Amino acid sequence: MAERIGIDLGGTKIELAVLDHGGRVRWRRRIATPQGDYRATLQAIVALVQEAEVAIGSAASVGIGIPGSPSPRDGLIRNANSTCLNGQPLQHDLEALLGRPLRLANDANCLAISEASDGAGAGARTVFAAILGTGVGGGIVIDGRLLTGANAVAGEWGHNPLPLPTADDLPLPSCYCGRCGCIETYLSGPGMTADHRLHAGETVDAALIAARAAAGDTACAATLARFELRLARALAGVINLLDPDVIVLGGGLSQIAQLYDNVPQRWRAQVFSDSVCTRLLPAQHGDASGVRGAAWLWPAE
Repeated sequence: MAERIGIDLGGTKIELAVLDHGGRVRWRRRIATPQGDYRATLQAIVALVQEAEVAIGSAASVGIGIPGSPSPRDGLIRNANSTCLNGQPLQHDLEALLGRPLRLANDANCLAISEASDGAGAGARTVFAAILGTGVGGGIVIDGRLLTGANAVAGEWGHNPLPLPTADDLPLPSCYCGRCGCIETYLSGPGMTADHRLHAGETVDAALIAARAAAGDTACAATLARFELRLARALAGVINLLDPDVIVLGGGLSQIAQLYDNVPQRWRAQVFSDSVCTRLLPAQHGDASGVRGAAWLWPAE
């Protein structure tokens, strides 16, 4: 198959792109994710694949990035913030419906593959890619190769506890994983909304908080400042452990431009070095990076 289909299965949207043999996007479509409905999610993915293959006039390989990962023990999905996927044989069910094998990986791993190959991390030896969206995930590429780890959870920083919580971080928010104070509960889009509600008493989504902060709204600016401090502390832990050349941000919150100046200034206090050379960059391929990485789970023919 000359064409490769990549699918980014997110908490709010499912995106599909078809890449040609040179990695160029031939066809692309985005739909809303059926909320909390596993069977409807399966059918939505199958319908997208069928529509794409009609549009390009041929069958294609299929790779999928998901907010979680298949267990190396039994293949069932675990650790997905789209909780209807957890405990489900997603790959098996989709292969049965599509009548062919497919490849499946964590969405942050797909982001890391894409950006380390020809994106913001191209040419860097060690790349850490972080998704800041409906959930928080991470992926690691070293010398051009994805690191998955013995337990297939390499890079999954979102369910580590937020380092050095302050009074502003309390009470520790509960997480769907059953723990409290996870990085994801602070650095996801819903986490920013919850923090603003706690401190400012109004429910506003992350995009509007960033826009209002840029326009001079003091309450939104304070929410964004807390977010920057938390992100800096969390990424300082990544730097101390992995020491990456580049950290690439993807997901909806990666579009907040001031993060790329402010967070590296703030993380210096927590990094165990007299200088910090790690670069913080937005995903060069933007919201297309996840689907590109998913497509690249299959080699080009």
